[in-house]
Amino acid sequence: MMMTHRHLSFVPFVLIVAASAWWAIRPAACHARGWTDVRAAGPFIVRADFPLVGFEELLKELSGLQLDLERSLGVEAPKEFIELYLFSDERTYRAFLNHHFPDIAYRRALFLKHDGPGRVLVHKNPEFEIDIRHECTHALLHSTLPMVPLWLDEGLAEYFEQPPERRVHDNPYFKNLKWTLRFGAVADLEKLEKKGHFSELRREDYRDSWAWVHFLLHGPPEARHELIQFLRDIQSSAPPGAFGQRLARRLPNARTRMTQHHLHWKRPPQEELAGRTGQGGAR
Repeated sequence: MMMTHRHLSFVPFVLIVAASAWWAIRPAACHARGWTDVRAAGPFIVRADFPLVGFEELLKELSGLQLDLERSLGVEAPKEFIELYLFSDERTYRAFLNHHFPDIAYRRALFLKHDGPGRVLVHKNPEFEIDIRHECTHALLHSTLPMVPLWLDEGLAEYFEQPPERRVHDNPYFKNLKWTLRFGAVADLEKLEKKGHFSELRREDYRDSWAWVHFLLHGPPEARHELIQFLRDIQSSAPPGAFGQRLARRLPNARTRMTQHHLHWKRPPQEELAGRTGQGGAR
């Protein structure tokens, strides 16, 4: 079971921000509240206990993350800011959690939500930026959708946790995925849909959820169209039903199609050439 990425529920909080800062990426003083650096990045208010100099590229990615979700999934933008709290080390992070959220079990990165858009908390670690993108994806999805099935929630977060240039061809899951598929070890959607609590998720379930999401986004157009309609139904509070059943009606033999999608997935020749010659392309 992966212990670093969790979506938990907790109390609401008050957002005190200026509407004029909505799409800005700029520093702001907030020493009186104990934060060294505070910036707005798209729909996020980022509060850090260390200077954010050097993290400008990450802040730009956060500004674009909502646009990526809109383009890929048709997900609406949040109507309120989402708070992102960043900590320089694990000790300070634990102290903050113990003081403000004593009933929450420790996780390296957290998305906490009850009412309102929620908040994300992350401390510096070797996967710091991955954790931020992962949890912020959860936050954006849940800011406007009344619910998201667990497998889809985690599959999308696993997809968007990578920087934009690595999402399509360079996710680490690709390394062993083809062998896994050849042995038939990737779960059916129906099996993933039966898991409704994080305690039921194994490490492989995160990989399998990601594999299905990649297929839905980059496989047959019918698959992506069904995913978008599924999320629209959730957005409008219409009963969405089980996605696996919906996809089976729209795309017969979906699991076989998903397997073939990944077995034959390759980087376009021009990107391969650019990567070999050092002229650009995905890293």
